[in-house]
Amino acid sequence: MPLSGRLNCLAHADQTKGDFAARGIPECNLGTGERRGTEPSVKGNVPLRFAGSRRAWLALWAAAVLAFLYLPVGLLVAYSCNDAALGIRWTGFTFRWYGELWHDADLLAALRNSLVIATAATGVSTVLGTAGAWLLHRYPLPRAVQASLGGLILVPMLVPEILMGVSLLLWFVFLHFPLGFGTVTIAHVTFCFPFVLVTVRARLAGLDPHLEEAALDLGARPGQAFWQVIVPFLRPAILGGALLAFTLSLDEYIVTVFTNGPGSQTLPQKIFGLAKIGLNPRLNALSTLFLLATAIPAVLAETLSRRRPAPFPTP
Repeated sequence: MPLSGRLNCLAHADQTKGDFAARGIPECNLGTGERRGTEPSVKGNVPLRFAGSRRAWLALWAAAVLAFLYLPVGLLVAYSCNDAALGIRWTGFTFRWYGELWHDADLLAALRNSLVIATAATGVSTVLGTAGAWLLHRYPLPRAVQASLGGLILVPMLVPEILMGVSLLLWFVFLHFPLGFGTVTIAHVTFCFPFVLVTVRARLAGLDPHLEEAALDLGARPGQAFWQVIVPFLRPAILGGALLAFTLSLDEYIVTVFTNGPGSQTLPQKIFGLAKIGLNPRLNALSTLFLLATAIPAVLAETLSRRRPAPFPTP
């Protein structure tokens, strides 16, 4: 439509449809200036009939990708309730494989080791990550130093796990440190605390600097201002980072293989050992429980990290 026609439509936008007709001005779309009934409707320079087809193909592609990712997981969960001993064909629905898990002493020992290591690694990682994020925020360094520290923080998150496992093993051997629960916990803290630090640091980026000043002006000591003002603001990020660290530690296999010792076998190692023997219905049930144990904290971490801080109560 010519520019003069569009301007004419916009100039009479406050008129009714009858006024348009009385003045001889064609009815048009005020947002785009199109004349209705004279030109085909388009969206983004693509006719609507083709836009609908494109949306259908995109939806089909998204469904195919999701099916590729989650159908194996769904099949695993379904076969954990299969009554067949070999787990190859479906013979009936049962929960007895879940019950048999609690009578396997080796499996329960591996689960206990994983929970102990994950809990210890999460606690240390949360303290170190929160403290590091607060120090970097509270005491800013020169830009070059800040960029260097940021890169070093990201290294454990980006380096391949097998390289991290080999390097940690060499380091422990060099220090003559006996392999066991301690070395596995230290190794897990090495790659877990950067995730907590990054999560808390992102939260601190939205912190109003006047909150702490207001608390100090009201008579609070620096420690009180930190615990009663800063920590409540950071609580969603701290909890989210802690849950993420717990999930990563509980699910870790490669680094654990290089750094564990006798008596410190974790649940991922036990699952891998069962998988090498052959199909086992208990393995399906165990994998399902392990999937839930890692997925639930991850979902909670994502939910807590997206929470907005609650407004401070006004007197």
